[in-house]
Amino acid sequence: MKNRIFSGAPSEEFAGYAKAVIDGPTIYVSGTLGQDPVTGAMPEDAGQQARNALASIAATLEKADAGLKNAVACRVYITDAAFLKDVAVVLGETFRDIRPTNTLLICQIPTPGAKVEIEVTASTRA
Repeated sequence: MKNRIFSGAPSEEFAGYAKAVIDGPTIYVSGTLGQDPVTGAMPEDAGQQARNALASIAATLEKADAGLKNAVACRVYITDAAFLKDVAVVLGETFRDIRPTNTLLICQIPTPGAKVEIEVTASTRA
């Protein structure tokens, strides 16, 4: 049985998706942008966007009784190769001891000011 976690974002309803889907021991977290969690503003700094996105993902995983320590795969999308170093530093700080798989793509993100989008797959297995 699949369980779903919703963030309440309007896009979940009109685009027909969930923030996360729990399927057995696996938790799939949708692509997450890096808005400021208090103001909703998009920071200019790509590293800060990555930090904010990972904090949002961590909060979602907590709703599934898990955390970033349960990550098994991380997919990162950036809009410019110039952001790679700043984002990689944040990923290293977050995942250095966890070591999930990682894929990074340079692409367009259809949200004004967004430079980074991150999605994570996690496992509830120890």
